[in-house]
Amino acid sequence: MSVPDAFLSAYFAIPLGTSTGTSGNRRYVVSRTSLANGKSHKLVAHELGGGDYISLNLYLTKNSGALLRPCEMSEAKVVEFITSFAPGM
Repeated sequence: MSVPDAFLSAYFAIPLGTSTGTSGNRRYVVSRTSLANGKSHKLVAHELGGGDYISLNLYLTKNSGALLRPCEMSEAKVVEFITSFAPGM
């Protein structure tokens, strides 16, 4: 999936490392990692006190731009989570 600018802005507003925040009135612990000199990114989120789980890879390529690769879930779920995520809440 090609990634909209709004997604990228929201994604990069999430701090690197482990942090907490909210999405859809639920609290999550989120781990965001940058790899390969910033060309590859990984995010994993676990709902605190619940069973929801988010996992994705984001690749920044020269030829194709930003590519989103959700892990065993829909792209829509990942995009909704990231665009509604509020760090530090």
